[in-house]
Amino acid sequence: MSRVTARRRTLRISPNGIVTRPDTLAVEEPLEIRTGGQSLTVTMRTPGADIDLIHGFLYAEGIIDSADDIVTARYCAGTDENGQNTYNVLDVQLRTPRPITPRPFLTNSSCGLCGKTALDEVQTKLRHRIPAGMPRVEIDTLVKLPTELRSRQQVFDATGGLHGAGLFTADGEALAVREDIGRHNAVDKLVGWALRENRLSANDLILMLSGRASFELVQKAAMAGIPIVGAVSAPSSLAADLAAESGLTLIGFLRGESMNVYCGEDRLAL
Repeated sequence: MSRVTARRRTLRISPNGIVTRPDTLAVEEPLEIRTGGQSLTVTMRTPGADIDLIHGFLYAEGIIDSADDIVTARYCAGTDENGQNTYNVLDVQLRTPRPITPRPFLTNSSCGLCGKTALDEVQTKLRHRIPAGMPRVEIDTLVKLPTELRSRQQVFDATGGLHGAGLFTADGEALAVREDIGRHNAVDKLVGWALRENRLSANDLILMLSGRASFELVQKAAMAGIPIVGAVSAPSSLAADLAAESGLTLIGFLRGESMNVYCGEDRLAL
């Protein structure tokens, strides 16, 4: 069994009776991110694609501008009861070291920032201009994306407990899909993949989310230059405001043959 899943004993109660059986759960473990040996932050995540995760996180927070800004990223410290490395501490060596100062990260959207402050903070960090009206996407392509994303969520199939995020072309081709216990981590893993593959800015791609579209997820899309964000569930009000101010297309309740378009409908071939 890999570290992304774990087995636990459960008592199954149903109309057919009570049985004891094992269940497969998604693993949730802390990842401490260090830069130059100094602790930067700790995030709870599902192990896997950690290198993509730190690239995406550091990029979204404006700490790095390209994959070349990271010289090395290595696991260090942290052992379990058997003395084995837990792989829960990653130390990043930056090409240009930066002083570490305590501050709230935008991904933690409950750090006392008001809505206007949060929007202004993101706008000051945007690196990419998002072209108006591009790319053009067919409605038939959009309605297929939730199914395409779901079909690639292998760990969700085993556990039912992970968020999924995928990057798709305007024609609906899946380029990368990531899963994680944290929806923001899943997107960081995708953005980190795109950064390492030299696909940023991703202004020809679509970000598809398996759940809701929160402010921090739209923020990460805007930072990566992704022009279209689709979500199976609802966006928050602040997410819709940020999408509109950043020139993104934001789509919620993308299920079956229907969807709600909150802004940026000029990219849709209606």
